[in-house]
Amino acid sequence: MGTEKPEVKHPRFLIARIDRIGDVVLSTPLPREIKRVYPDCFIASLVRDYTKDIYINNPFVDEIIIYDETDNSFESFTKQVQLIRSYKFTHAFMLLPDERINYILFFAGVPFRVGVGHKIFQMLTFTKFVERKKYNPLRHEADYALDMIRKLGIEPISFEPEIYLDEYERQQALEFRKLYVNNDEKLVGINTTSGNSAPNLKSSEYKKLIQKFLQDDKIKVIVTDKNPPQELLEITEIQFPIVDNKLRDSIIKFSALDLLISNSTGPMHICAALKVPTLSLFCPLTACSPKLWGPLGNISEIMLPKKEYCQTQCPGDPKKCSYEGNSGINAESVYNKALEFLKSIKTK
Repeated sequence: MGTEKPEVKHPRFLIARIDRIGDVVLSTPLPREIKRVYPDCFIASLVRDYTKDIYINNPFVDEIIIYDETDNSFESFTKQVQLIRSYKFTHAFMLLPDERINYILFFAGVPFRVGVGHKIFQMLTFTKFVERKKYNPLRHEADYALDMIRKLGIEPISFEPEIYLDEYERQQALEFRKLYVNNDEKLVGINTTSGNSAPNLKSSEYKKLIQKFLQDDKIKVIVTDKNPPQELLEITEIQFPIVDNKLRDSIIKFSALDLLISNSTGPMHICAALKVPTLSLFCPLTACSPKLWGPLGNISEIMLPKKEYCQTQCPGDPKKCSYEGNSGINAESVYNKALEFLKSIKTK
C-alpha cells in the first residue's frame, strides 16, 4: 500500500478492541500512527471496562468509550448504537471479529468500517476486511493490527506499543520500589499465571525458582499475579503486592521492576509497553510464536524449549504443555538465564 496521505476531511476514528489485556496493549500503536498522519483528527478507543486503564494518559487518544459487555438486551444494543452515533465517527477499526460490535457500528452509521477475515455478518454490512492468510508470512500481532490503517492508505513507521504514566504515577512507582530495594539491588517480578493460551511452568516449578531468588541478597523478588496459586501463597518470605489490584495500580507497580519473568501473557506486554525488561517463556508453535506474540519495544530475552523436545514430546496443544521433562526450561535454567540477563541491565 502507498504511503501518501489519504484525502479525508475532519476524520474521526474509533478503534474497537474488546478482548484481553495483551491484545489491547498491542493496539496502542494505532492511534499514534493515525495521529502522525492526521494530527488534528479525533480518536476514541472502544474497550472493556477492565482494560480501559491501558489507554489512560495516552496522548493520542481523545476519549475512551466503555463497551457494555454485561447486558446483551436489545435496549442495551440500542443505547450503544446511539452512543457511537453521537460521536459521528468517519472510520471504525474492529480488531476482534465480533458480530454485536459489527452491527453496532453499522447501525451507528459509521461509513468506513474495517474488520478481520471473511465473516458473514461483515459481508452483510458491507464491512471492509483485512486478511491474516493463516499467518503467512508470520508477522507480529501488533503489525497485523496496523493492517487496519494500511487499508486506509496509512503506512505505519513503528508498531511498538506504549503505555503512558503521568508524573504522579511515576512518583508512586518510585515509592513502591523503595519498599523493596535499595539503590544497589534489583527488583524482579515473577508472574506465574496466564490466560491458559500459551505453555507455562507449573506452580511447583515457579516455587523452586522463587526459592532460588530468595537466596540472593542483591535481588528482591515479588510475585505479580493478581490471583496467585495457593502453593505460592504459602511462601512466607515473598510478597504479593498486586493481589486484587485494579489494573492501573498494577501497571504502576510493573513500571517499578528491573525485570519481569513470565510466560507469554498480558503482564509481559504491559512491561514491554512500559520499557521494562522481560524474560519470557515461549513456544515455537505458530499460534504461540514469539515472532507473533513476543514483547516489543523493550530489552527482552526469550526462552524456547529444545528443538528435540518439541519434536518428540510436544502435545500439540499449548494449553497442555508445562515444559516437563528435558525441555531445557525449568527453575534452574530460568534462574541462570535471569542472572545473566540482569548483569546486562542497568539498575533503575
